[in-house]
Amino acid sequence: MRASDAERESVVEQLRVASAEGRLTLAELTERTEAAYLAQTHGELAQITADLPGGSPAPRPAAPAAPQGRMRKWIVAVLGDAKRTGTWRIDDGIGAVCVMGDVVLDLRQAEVRGREVDIVAACVMGDVKIIVPDGVDVELSGITIMGDKKVQVIEAPRGQSAPVVKVTAYVLMGDVKIIGDSHAAPIKRGLFAWSEWWQERRQRPGYGGHEMPHRRHHGLH
Repeated sequence: MRASDAERESVVEQLRVASAEGRLTLAELTERTEAAYLAQTHGELAQITADLPGGSPAPRPAAPAAPQGRMRKWIVAVLGDAKRTGTWRIDDGIGAVCVMGDVVLDLRQAEVRGREVDIVAACVMGDVKIIVPDGVDVELSGITIMGDKKVQVIEAPRGQSAPVVKVTAYVLMGDVKIIGDSHAAPIKRGLFAWSEWWQERRQRPGYGGHEMPHRRHHGLH
């Protein structure tokens, strides 16, 4: 049976809840969200959530947003390097500070417990690199003085409810970059039963399979 728009949105909401419960990494959430919008039948929707509780495309009420804590987790590099990669958990906001150093945050295998990732990046004569799955919605703002801030991420088509990564950058003679999978070393991913039709459909002409100018890149340069 063909899937409806309401059923696709229901599966997307189910994926958000599963992510908040720690069942999906940010990369898995992003990929499965994209697959949900590409699904054409109930069977394809069911494959996307087959390993999650209540794996059915039937409509369900929206779950409330996960509560956000008050503490921001800070990662600091002064005259050196700091990295956060692999599997880790994001409950609250993240702060990245570099002073004549480099900070790397790889969010792809992180478990994101809220509706979005909120990052404050402060950089003085250094570099902050944030790696995200292609397909997330990156919102970059802040102030840059004698430096640069940029986004190199393949975004999902307009109108899709993708995971959100918000970055507020304060840069003095440095760089803050948010890059997607296509610009970073690959991570190991599991292969799911729906991956073949998902890969085929996302390569069709007109489906956001190209890098687009960022829509919300604000701030002074």
